[in-house]
Amino acid sequence: MIALAELKKLPIEERLQLVEELRNSIAEDRAALPDPQELVEELERRDALFLSDPSSAIPWEVVKEQLRSSRA
Repeated sequence: MIALAELKKLPIEERLQLVEELRNSIAEDRAALPDPQELVEELERRDALFLSDPSSAIPWEVVKEQLRSSRA
């Protein structure tokens, strides 16, 4: 993966071209994204799970620490 700092060194015209190409590639792959209704149902399922057992939640600080340690 190319570092953001390297991309920022490119001339603005090239960066704009990259943005356009990325946007187009996302539009082409849009079918791979979950259906919005499926996403809503999943969020509702997770909310109901949390409401039925709030102790099952992981505090944000713990999640951040797990993410940071997994990158090391």
